[in-house]
Amino acid sequence: MNSFVAAERALRNAAPHRLMEALREVLQGQYAAQSVELLMADYGLSFLQPVSAQPDTCEPVAMHGSTAGRAFGAQDPVMEETGDLTRAHLPVTVRGDRLGVLTITLPSETAAGALAELVDIAEVLGHEIIVAERDTDLYTRARRRDRLTLAAEMQWQLLPGRSCARPEYALGAQLEPAYGIFGDNFDWSAGPDRLMLYITNGMGQGIEASLLTNLGINALRNARRAGVPIEDQAVLADQAVYAQYRGASYLSVLLLDFELSTGRVKVVDAGSPQMLRLRGRTVERVDFEAQLPLGMFEETDYVAQEFSVAPGDRLVFVSDGVYSVAAPGGETYGEQALAKAIAATRLLPAADVPRAVLRELSGHRGGPAPEDDALVVCLDWFGRQQDS
Repeated sequence: MNSFVAAERALRNAAPHRLMEALREVLQGQYAAQSVELLMADYGLSFLQPVSAQPDTCEPVAMHGSTAGRAFGAQDPVMEETGDLTRAHLPVTVRGDRLGVLTITLPSETAAGALAELVDIAEVLGHEIIVAERDTDLYTRARRRDRLTLAAEMQWQLLPGRSCARPEYALGAQLEPAYGIFGDNFDWSAGPDRLMLYITNGMGQGIEASLLTNLGINALRNARRAGVPIEDQAVLADQAVYAQYRGASYLSVLLLDFELSTGRVKVVDAGSPQMLRLRGRTVERVDFEAQLPLGMFEETDYVAQEFSVAPGDRLVFVSDGVYSVAAPGGETYGEQALAKAIAATRLLPAADVPRAVLRELSGHRGGPAPEDDALVVCLDWFGRQQDS
């Protein structure tokens, strides 16, 4: 049995909470590793948190300015040489969803020849973490630098991930305040021919906002999984929200259905989330026909519009907690400042853009405590390569 197969088998056979113990044993035996650590990205994407069965036994690592943080941001292995030892920092990523960094210290003579295998092992570890999280809180707890509010707990559990990538596109998203979000949300679902994306701007605060968003997102998922088109998804979700709240609460959602082979997109604009497009060096807002938020009135009909994306386009979606946030002097962030932030981040990968825009927003706001949720989702469109 070769070393990689031994590591893969150990991970697959380990109890959910013992992945690192099993992996550490194999890496010590097969690669002479002296230390093995797993660091998970926290909810705010500011720190890499150590995974341990005993909390608070290791110090978190700052995302910015650290070697492990550089590996996480670049999504490439970063090697540190210290005498006869090499410290390898390897991204732990699953289909574009960046979970953290696996750090292994091993003899330099072993590291050079084993790097490709170690990168593959880090990827297998990521897949096993996703499966293990169904049965243990160990990895979820490791992501927390602070305690989540109950509303935030509900919202994070509702999300599909924070980033994903396929040959046709790359997606990244982030919410603020990460540990105290209310009702803003995003959801996506990829199929062989389509990508469906929902951007939600929740109404209200606290548990009530979270409950409203949970109802709306699950109603949309229920309709989507029944195979109905997005305009009918909006109708069915609208009925579910109205039946529960009778118009007293409602949900603003932007629904998009991308055809992967052509770049044609069907859109239902049911509320306040906005979309801006970066094409070349030009940032412009793309407006759609405004329709009623979900659940505002009984038996609302929705109509889908169409537009197209071209390879190289970047689409950035924001909630009103981004474009309406006020500075201490009262001026709102606004479309011009948002366009400037999008242009300034054009060289970053999609997964890094939301956090960068939210940092810019925090500087405009002039204080660390937002009064409203802020959601940024970035989609880079590459298009599908046609067979010649």
